[in-house]
Amino acid sequence: MTSTLSDPTLERHFKGHRDSVTSVDFSYSMKQIATGSMDSCVMIWNMKPQMRAYRFDGHKDAVNSVQFSPSGHLVVSASRDKTVRLWVPSMKAESTVFKAHTATVRSVNFSGDGQSLVTASDDKTIKVWTVHRQKFLFTLNQHINWVRCAKFSPDDRLIVSTSDDKTIKLWDKNSRECIHTFYEHAGYASHVDFHPSGTCIAAASTDNSVKVWDIRSHKMLQHYQIHSGVVNGLSFHPAGNFLITASSDSTMKILDLVEGKLLYTLHGHQGPVTCVAFSRAGDYFASGGSDEQVMVWKSNFDSEESGDAVRLRQKNTLGAQVRQASSTTHRQFTSEATVLHSQTSEAAEVLNKQDPQTTPPTQSYSCSVNHSRTTHSHTNRNPTTASSSIQQTQTRTEPQLSHQTQAQSNSSDEGVPPALASTLEHIIGQLDILTQTVSILEQRLTLTEDKLKECLENQMEISLHLQRREEA
Repeated sequence: MTSTLSDPTLERHFKGHRDSVTSVDFSYSMKQIATGSMDSCVMIWNMKPQMRAYRFDGHKDAVNSVQFSPSGHLVVSASRDKTVRLWVPSMKAESTVFKAHTATVRSVNFSGDGQSLVTASDDKTIKVWTVHRQKFLFTLNQHINWVRCAKFSPDDRLIVSTSDDKTIKLWDKNSRECIHTFYEHAGYASHVDFHPSGTCIAAASTDNSVKVWDIRSHKMLQHYQIHSGVVNGLSFHPAGNFLITASSDSTMKILDLVEGKLLYTLHGHQGPVTCVAFSRAGDYFASGGSDEQVMVWKSNFDSEESGDAVRLRQKNTLGAQVRQASSTTHRQFTSEATVLHSQTSEAAEVLNKQDPQTTPPTQSYSCSVNHSRTTHSHTNRNPTTASSSIQQTQTRTEPQLSHQTQAQSNSSDEGVPPALASTLEHIIGQLDILTQTVSILEQRLTLTEDKLKECLENQMEISLHLQRREEA
């Protein structure tokens, strides 16, 4: 728990929706807030008082979920009209739309790298899409009732979903397998989210409770029975020490997860509080209610806590961008190395077609070529390890090849075709080239990653400096 805590304070409130507010989210820059409503509209509220709000009309039914992309250049919305829309959050209100499900879409969530979307629907399925061109990727379909919410883990490796079938499921995104199911008994979880560390999840339940589960041990860590009404939403503070909840009992509660106790009960909305979200740095949070209002609150937590949250978010964003750039470089690396493999394979085939009396040494060397190829096929996963393995293979292979070449030279007087010795020398040369190329590509990859990381860190510093100037 932090050493200095002041009471949260209501900073601003917005009114413009014509029905209950269903979802709220801050942009990463803190300049805008996006909300969805039962009135079928998405609204973008500007934090600067002199700037007017934008109303986006497009959905033909209630908007259930909205979220800013990590870059802040897009807002995604999910609707009861079975569609998902991607908006540019500006006055022009440009959007693209795609039919995502065969029933109401309850939630939509960006992956941490901003490249994917996960949607949850009353058609009992969870679907994953690319943001670019909204291409469908795959479906997760083990729930047997409406799916209320689905979220990516901070590292994008897992997906958590909750359903009216009283289960919360944890999915491996790569294998597309359900790796664990948590069971609710009294009610069902209407909202679920990952802790910033990615090690646990929190669920807001219709039995008025909030539960925190460890996804590694699969045990319940904390259970709060603090509301007198259905818990409609929740949000982790980016530093991970606090959790805020929104309930139909007209209150919001702030929990200290380290101490395991209730810190604050907040009143403000007339009627159910339907949604709540911390800003990316944790210094603000916003709430929406059935009273059609959006309220922005200042957290007033220790400034050091918020600073830690900012650094954590920047580190995660930087890591995701570096991983993405590295993946591109790896693909280039593999493509260039494949050309060399092809040349080596052709040389091996020539060798295998030599005179039958040379078969024993040829088979021995063919084994070494195959071993080298198998080792190098792992470069896309770990180029450094693969390069090291190839060099080790080369070190082991060369003495054997030198011995064989000497043997062929000594036996050339005995009638062994001179072409065989020439072919062996050619293959040795090819392997030398392959080893050198791998080493060069590895250096290029390291330099690219270092340069990219340095560039992104500078960009982050400039962004923070500009943000501080604007706040001042």
